[in-house]
Amino acid sequence: MPARRKARKRALDVLFEADLRDRPAGDVLTDYVARLERPLPGHLDYALGLVNGVAAHLGRIDELIGSYAEGWTIDRMPVVDRNLARIAVYELLYVDEIDDAVAISEAVELARQMSTDDSPRFLNGLLGRIAEYASR
Repeated sequence: MPARRKARKRALDVLFEADLRDRPAGDVLTDYVARLERPLPGHLDYALGLVNGVAAHLGRIDELIGSYAEGWTIDRMPVVDRNLARIAVYELLYVDEIDDAVAISEAVELARQMSTDDSPRFLNGLLGRIAEYASR
């Protein structure tokens, strides 16, 4: 698995736990890092940036997801999909070094591995609409 995909998977683990337990992502992140074996993996810095970035911009990210998710409210989405979308939207809006297509395809691939059969198509459409909006 490529390093950035591993980082996204780690960020997803933290955001998923924070979402399920209704805890601040920063608190869950601190606990998560404390449990990791040393030496820490090289991709951890990117994962930390994703979690902290999503947490810092959560209101705006969730607003966009809610606006562009046709027929779904953010609360009704599967927890995995909701947090994959948050990571990808953060990358689309705030990480200039990641191409939009890469952010979308990585979210879709992780959804294919970890969520429902319908999730990859759903996320691809949702993130495509948000990327189009963001590029204006």
